[in-house]
Amino acid sequence: MNVVLYGATGMIGSRIQRELISRGHTVTAVVRDPSHVEPNPAVTALKGDQTDAADVAAKAKGADAIISAYSPGHGTEQVLLTAIQALIDGAKTADVPRVLVVGGAAGLYVAPGVTLLDSGHLPEEWKAIATAHRDALEILRKADLDWTYLSPAAFIQPGERTGKFRLGKDDLVADAKGESRISAEDYAVALVDEMEQPKHIRQRFTLAY
Repeated sequence: MNVVLYGATGMIGSRIQRELISRGHTVTAVVRDPSHVEPNPAVTALKGDQTDAADVAAKAKGADAIISAYSPGHGTEQVLLTAIQALIDGAKTADVPRVLVVGGAAGLYVAPGVTLLDSGHLPEEWKAIATAHRDALEILRKADLDWTYLSPAAFIQPGERTGKFRLGKDDLVADAKGESRISAEDYAVALVDEMEQPKHIRQRFTLAY
């Protein structure tokens, strides 16, 4: 597949790029600075702006899917909402059939009617981006296109690619000890699995060990 990937130089985005390449996909990596993209014959690195719908449409023309691992800078978290709306508008203009978004975990439920964001357990410094991700999901839910939003576990960091994890829908997935963790490598596996064999069209889903 021909995939447009936003945020390819980030912690999660770079793992998604590697996973896509390993499965034989062709990647157009759209980033702020193309010189930071991992070089590979299957990758074309372009400078672009996910907050600009016209730019998204131009970069995505002819693509089979768009994956957004876009991450705004600290203090500019609300820009994520502009970026998600521009992604939707650009994808529709370019007639891209599939959009997948790297989401946040804080909107997942940890008890009936209580999200992680509302639980009081989220560190203060994470609340701004957590709120932005929650609101971005609501924008997607109103969009007339085939989107998927993948929330990570409560803790995601670089680690091992095992290919072994559990999937969930709107509730935080945790182990017997109450821990909710996933490696960025296995997150990438689940996202690319969903792109190749869609099971969560116009839905959020999540994963953890």
